[in-house]
Amino acid sequence: MAISEIRRQPAGDAPKVGFVSLGCPKALVDSEQILTQLRAEGYETAKSYDGADLVIVNTCGFIDAAVQESLDAIGEALAENGKVIVTGCLGAKKDAEGNDLIQGVHPKVLEVTGPHAVGEVMAAVHKHLPKPHEPFVDLIPAQGVKLTPKHYAYLKISEGCNHRCSFCIIPSMRGDLVSRPIADVMLEAENLFKAGVKELLVISQDTSAYGVDVKFRTGFWNGRPVKTHMTQLTEALGELAKQYDAWVRLHYVYPYPHVDEIIPLMNNGHVLPYLDVPLQHAHPDVLKRMKRPASGEKNIERIKAWREMCPDLTIRSTFIAGFPGETEEEFQYLLDFLKEARIDRLGCFAYSPVEGATANEIANQLPDDVREDRRRRVMELQESISRERLQARVGKTVRVLIDELDRSGGIGRSAADAPEIDGVVYVKPPFEPHRKLKVGEFVDVRITAADAHDMWGEAV
Repeated sequence: MAISEIRRQPAGDAPKVGFVSLGCPKALVDSEQILTQLRAEGYETAKSYDGADLVIVNTCGFIDAAVQESLDAIGEALAENGKVIVTGCLGAKKDAEGNDLIQGVHPKVLEVTGPHAVGEVMAAVHKHLPKPHEPFVDLIPAQGVKLTPKHYAYLKISEGCNHRCSFCIIPSMRGDLVSRPIADVMLEAENLFKAGVKELLVISQDTSAYGVDVKFRTGFWNGRPVKTHMTQLTEALGELAKQYDAWVRLHYVYPYPHVDEIIPLMNNGHVLPYLDVPLQHAHPDVLKRMKRPASGEKNIERIKAWREMCPDLTIRSTFIAGFPGETEEEFQYLLDFLKEARIDRLGCFAYSPVEGATANEIANQLPDDVREDRRRRVMELQESISRERLQARVGKTVRVLIDELDRSGGIGRSAADAPEIDGVVYVKPPFEPHRKLKVGEFVDVRITAADAHDMWGEAV
């Protein structure tokens, strides 16, 4: 039956869709866009498999563990519900014979699409679940349906990536860089702030490359020209955030030279002094095998320059230990780099082969125990660095955004803490009986203690 011929269900009998969202914040934004469209068309969301007429599973396919988690989630949805549509990065992966990987493992899934495919997902939903009555458009909030708490949200500024890192298959799943029009990005940001968002987390595959694909085309926002460029976008978001007393946090920032222009904006309190920079390694030969830009020496120089421009800057990064061909000397070079760079927040992963990645063809693949041992050594070093840097905050007063309440007060995050990946601040409430902590509010907190990950303090 053609999609246009699908009967509509009567009002009051809206079909229900279950939703499972896996993977990174970029996949979470895809999920939010699908849920927003479902709501716009009158579908309801189900809170359990039993209450759903069908289930959508948004998958991740970056590393083996994520692939297995996604396949397990699909299997569970099939077992509990039976009607499953799959989307996301794993949907774009093929097996060794070139066949769809998901349907090879789970042949009973109804449909499979790749990532960033709202139209294809909705077509599949229409095909397998009758479209409900036409709802009123104003039932949909301007900011769309969000899966994050009300007070923070992710803002995706582009899709895809122009890099061809040897350990990564994201470009094969999400394609080359496609930047969103700057007016659309700013309108979404404004709607989110109007809806009560106090922290906007800017995400993409490569935030620094925003606008490269459109040659930094000039757009318009509030009647004035603004280039489709990371610097101008950050400046405009900072100005907008100031109007709503909110934060803007930048993620996935490659260390290109023009990032230097962003750092001074971080001294105004609204563009946070926080950079999520995926460095991955420091030794030039390893970076060359990874097909990564820049080198360890250049990155040290940039980090020092950034901290001179913004002394409160927090740097978060990720690294891979045990990459194919990594010698003990090259690994020691990485440790020496970390001792000098003194990165505030760091995640390290033991190298994991990804099907389809060119790194699989590099000679001298290291044994699992060597990879894991090197990951452990990085994290042991980082724990001491992190502990020392957080101890330096004891006695200072920092601004904290409250995420949740508990019996002893509240749990929040400072400018140095992104949700779910960094530490938290445990906050004792103020002594005044009429003052209580509230989720989504900013509180000035005097830090009284810290360990290698988290801080404790008292509201002032």
